[in-house]
Amino acid sequence: MMYRIKKNLRAVAVLLLGTAILVVMQRCSQGESKGNRHTAGAAAIAGREVIKLGIIPLTDCAPLVVAFEKGIFKKYGLNVQISKEASWANVRDKLLTGELQAAHCLFSMPFSVYTGVGGKPGSELPVAMMLNNNGQSITLSKDFCGKVKPRDITSVSDAIAALSATKELTFAGTFPGGTHDTWLRYWLAATGVNQNKVKIITIPPPQMVANMKVGNMDGFCVGEPWNQVAVKQEAGFTHLATQDIWKNHPEKALVVNKEFSLANRSDLKSLMKAIMEACIWLDDLNNRDEAAEIIGRPSYVNAPAAEIATRLKGVYDMGCNYGQHSYEDDYMLFHRNGETNFPRKAYGIWFMTQYVRFKYLDKEPDYKGIADKLILQDLYKEVANELNVRVPDDDMQPFTIDLDKVTFDPGNPGQSLKNYKPLM
Repeated sequence: MMYRIKKNLRAVAVLLLGTAILVVMQRCSQGESKGNRHTAGAAAIAGREVIKLGIIPLTDCAPLVVAFEKGIFKKYGLNVQISKEASWANVRDKLLTGELQAAHCLFSMPFSVYTGVGGKPGSELPVAMMLNNNGQSITLSKDFCGKVKPRDITSVSDAIAALSATKELTFAGTFPGGTHDTWLRYWLAATGVNQNKVKIITIPPPQMVANMKVGNMDGFCVGEPWNQVAVKQEAGFTHLATQDIWKNHPEKALVVNKEFSLANRSDLKSLMKAIMEACIWLDDLNNRDEAAEIIGRPSYVNAPAAEIATRLKGVYDMGCNYGQHSYEDDYMLFHRNGETNFPRKAYGIWFMTQYVRFKYLDKEPDYKGIADKLILQDLYKEVANELNVRVPDDDMQPFTIDLDKVTFDPGNPGQSLKNYKPLM
């Protein structure tokens, strides 16, 4: 008896399900209202597998956050979740395990990890596209006020020597072999300071200012807005911006989990297209106040929008009564008519030569082989062509670093290393 009841209930359920399906099919054939179509589309996106994107609280996470907040990811049918991470080491580990499918990342971090400088040798973190140029800074503590002028490296060595007579000076980057770490070491070398005569530590970006305020460090290199925050809180002053080291240098990239890039090529391309649109939007200066408000929220950078916006627009209060400096065409850039977003193998090769130069590596790696393995240039070209974005043709051409006027030839990196003066 119970069996027959259950059987009948199942029959009723099947009948009701069939009726519901017919109703849905009829509505689809008749055409839903625009509002209902939107709801259905949102439900379809919500039902898709989540793509989890990592960010570090820095101004240049903006392309990912803007693409999320302004609905650009949804436009491309993607169900994206933004994950605010504590450190670059966290980002590295979560990308490698697949907990993150992609992330806002230091461009040089994949090369650091692969070569064993900042991770397990041979670990692959593919680079899909670039996110920005410029916009990082070297901040010095108040002890340097009056001893070192902004954007002038001639007095740095003497100032460091004088201050080192009373204590061991400590400087901070954000990840071994990362962009900030490299800019810091490059700056020390250009000023004639022996990197082994000072202490260099690793600190996550949002913790830089607090550590400087309590005397744990004398200088740091990090992305905005933390240099501006240091000025605002009178913890230190901006000595120079990284575009003073190398105008339009590579900075952050969209770095992906390798398995995701292989198994979800279509989704990755859609992800890149959405981020490209956000980059184009960000390069309109009229949008930068709104961008500062969006990324300044507690769930992202957690800093005042006003302190983000000024440097986003190229206006730098240097601090320490040094006044303002305006960067006219080399403030933080996100698209630059396609110049920014193209991932160049030459730049990866350059970073690896710096690992050799600064004694992170005791022998030269397979520069070109590693760059070919980690940079998804063919994928980027597909995306750019489908969006009618110009692809630059300058990769693997020689270029010159502004700070010390050294020319680098990516086709002959070993010889280019010899262009540098021996380290002090």
